[in-house]
Parts: sequence; structure tokens; C-alpha cells
Amino acid sequence: MNSRRLLFIFIVSASLILTERTFSQHILGAVSAGINLSQVDGDEVYGFKKVGFNGGPSVIIPFGKDKKWSVTIELLYSQLGSRQKSVYGASDTIRDSTRAGFYDGYRLSLNYVQVPVIVHFTDKRFIAGGLGFQYGQLVGVTEYEDYNDLRGFVRSKTTLQGPYTRSDLQALADVRIRVYRGFWFNVRYSYSILPIRTREFVNPFFGNTWLREQYNNVITFRFTYIFNDILPDKNKKSKEQRD
Repeated sequence: MNSRRLLFIFIVSASLILTERTFSQHILGAVSAGINLSQVDGDEVYGFKKVGFNGGPSVIIPFGKDKKWSVTIELLYSQLGSRQKSVYGASDTIRDSTRAGFYDGYRLSLNYVQVPVIVHFTDKRFIAGGLGFQYGQLVGVTEYEDYNDLRGFVRSKTTLQGPYTRSDLQALADVRIRVYRGFWFNVRYSYSILPIRTREFVNPFFGNTWLREQYNNVITFRFTYIFNDILPDKNKKSKEQRD
């Protein structure tokens, strides 16, 4: 990872943590684990068919009078990409040779270290919704294409130096629902703000070409455990019911 970017992430994270007294006297730690369902818009392969891991630790800083607002900072390992199964007929010929992209099978794996920063609002300490951004640093990439010929699956010339960008900035929306005490079920949607690649596609029959900008498009399902969580006040709930 670029040292300057690492330093920037560290400074931002440290500044928020060191100034926690401005926000709250109660910092929460958490850990999350789950799966990404992802696709890459613009690669001519459709559907959230790539399944990958998403997980890591986080810090939650509540603020405000009732501690309903919070800032969440996470450090995640996240596997994204795209996937299309090879489909062959009885004679091992490609079944749909006119589809844009002109490969029958496709596999793309993009592995990131991500740092999301999210502002959440928690209602009745049961459900929380948030908006934010996350910076991702590409740490691994593999790409295979199957043109259904004698080559079979061929690994494309992809490295950390290209053609995919090393960094990915995404906007995200996040919802957490309390399952039991400190356990929460988490659903997240994120989308790249800037393209991660611009790719040229070629029509093998007519020879025309076109460019497509590509973006990560991700749905995430996770479980999150918050240590020393602020639990609902049962006495307050009972009092409200009596009133």
C-alpha cells in the first residue's frame, strides 16, 4: 500500500479517536464478518454472481445528548469482482457468441483493504442507518477469460500496476438491526465513485470497438458484534408503556 495513503488514513483515524472527548465518553469496539455479492458494472457481465469475504475490526464513537448518533471507522479485508460461468453446448461450441464482450466464461477477483467512515443514526437502540464513504487499496487481482477455444481459461495480463486502479473510493449506505444484545445483522450497499478501469471491447465479426468505464457494485451481508454495546433501557421502555 502506498505509504502516503497509509499515513493519511492513520492521521484521519487517529484524529477522530484522540478527539473522542468532543463526541463521547464511550468508545465501542466491534468486529464484523460476512459476504460480498459483487459485480463490476461495465465489464459486459451481469448479475451479483461473485461471492467474497468481507470482515474486520471497527471503532464506533457515539456522540450527541442521547448517543443516537455515531461515527464508525472500520478496517476491512474485502473480496470483490465479477463472475460468469462457462456455458457449452453438446458440441463444445459457444452458445452465445454474439454477446458483448465475446467471452463465454469470465472470472475477476479484486481484493481490497478498505477503510469505511460512516455516520450512523440509531433508533431505539434497535435499528441503525448510516451513510458514508470508504477508501479501498487494491492488494490482489486475478482475471481469467474463457473464449471457448483451445486456450480454455486464459489469465489476463493484470497486475497491481494495471489495468485496474490501485485505489477505489466508494459511497455507501448501511443498515444494522439488533439480533441479540451486542449482535447485529448488517446490510450494506456500496458503489465506486470513480471508475476502476476503462476497457476497450472489440466486436470480432464487424471489427468495431467501444469503451466502457468499470465500477465496483456491491451488496454486503454481515454479522457485527459490538463489545460493551449500549443496550436498550428496559426500565425506560416499561415506564413509557405504563404512561
